Amino acid sequence: MLHLSRLTSLALTIALVIGAPLAFAAQPAPAVAPAGTAATSKAPLPLEELRTFAEVMDRIKAAYVEPVDDKTLLENAIKGMLSNLDPHSAYLGPEDFTELQESTSGEFGGLGIEVGAEDGFIKVVSPIDDTPASKAGIQAGDFIVKINGQPTRGQTMTEAVDKMRGKIGQKITLTLVRDGGTPFDVTLARAVIQVKSVKAQLLESGYGYIRITQFQVKTGEEVSKALAKLRKDNGKKLNGIILDLRNNPGGVLQAAVEVVDHFIKKGLIVYTKGRIANSELRFSATGKDESEAVPMVVLINGGSASASEIVAGALQDQKRAVVMGTTSFGKGSVQTVLPLNNDRALKITTALYFTPNGRSIQAQGIVPDIEVRKAKITSEADGDYFKEADLQGHLGNGNGGADKPTGSGGKAKAMPQDDDYQLAQALSLLKGLSITSGR
Repeated sequence: MLHLSRLTSLALTIALVIGAPLAFAAQPAPAVAPAGTAATSKAPLPLEELRTFAEVMDRIKAAYVEPVDDKTLLENAIKGMLSNLDPHSAYLGPEDFTELQESTSGEFGGLGIEVGAEDGFIKVVSPIDDTPASKAGIQAGDFIVKINGQPTRGQTMTEAVDKMRGKIGQKITLTLVRDGGTPFDVTLARAVIQVKSVKAQLLESGYGYIRITQFQVKTGEEVSKALAKLRKDNGKKLNGIILDLRNNPGGVLQAAVEVVDHFIKKGLIVYTKGRIANSELRFSATGKDESEAVPMVVLINGGSASASEIVAGALQDQKRAVVMGTTSFGKGSVQTVLPLNNDRALKITTALYFTPNGRSIQAQGIVPDIEVRKAKITSEADGDYFKEADLQGHLGNGNGGADKPTGSGGKAKAMPQDDDYQLAQALSLLKGLSITSGR
């Protein structure tokens, strides 16, 4: 299976749905790469190094303070080989491999945070919507400096994740540092995380909002249903759509392709380049375009990665949408999961992916067309202005419309854009595009 993995994270319970940015491709990869697919001929075995390896094993078994069995030493050696390739390659033991396979269902146990490693610290990449982490106010960019009072400095990703896993309902205290400030504690209970991939609603009459929290196996199908529901709720063709990919860590590659396919009629969506034959993939539109080509804005931020960047990059290159927000994470490599014997697997980086215009997102990210940083919205109440309709004996409206005296508007229903500056800016842009296009 091809995967898009964002940080040094195995597909473990705490945060990762398919490895937070792990993303399955359309087809499984072979357990072993086909013969002849490597760019170079097979090199001879490094006999001297193998002798050194065997000697090191013997010395450890003979001299280490406690007995160590061959199985443990060999598994640790394999983990070392993978961990020193790049941050996204890893050896998956039976438990990790099982969790990786199960995670595409969108249900797993944990806290609901995507984590990574930075300068020896554990960093929150993004909290997942409607999970204990997001409800507790944990934010992207927070550093986890302690887990239940134990410092995380110097711990591996696997060690930190293992400490954050546990029984459902069990409480855990994380010590966080935000923006270089004073450390503070957050206590939350582990839960079964059921991630709803797609949420949709009308922000105003004519303007639809679709949020994708992660790309799961059925995300493409759910976006199709969301578009149909928005049209039905609106009663007519929409004036515009906002696709929100902020803090979306990625997911299933094929789902990302399907999502883009719902918004464009033709053209390339994404392609990958690598050394093995099955890493060369190209995905193009099939002509669906269920969005009816209405104006569109895509929201991204630093927590948007992998499959999210594929979608944003494709819609940007195809001139289908205006991308707004802040620069995305920049995870543009593809991982392939190679099953081994005994329910184990290797997850190794095998390719880079490119947007339709040939841009590599790796370590650079998607730069928005319009940069809009996160900000707080402070609402000010309108004064009770005296209006013409309040005057005694005023003339009626010439076209027969009803009078609108002071206070006749009523209190508006609270909407997501009321306290989300980036979303409010996206909606304003959509309205402008709708007006100028004559919709």
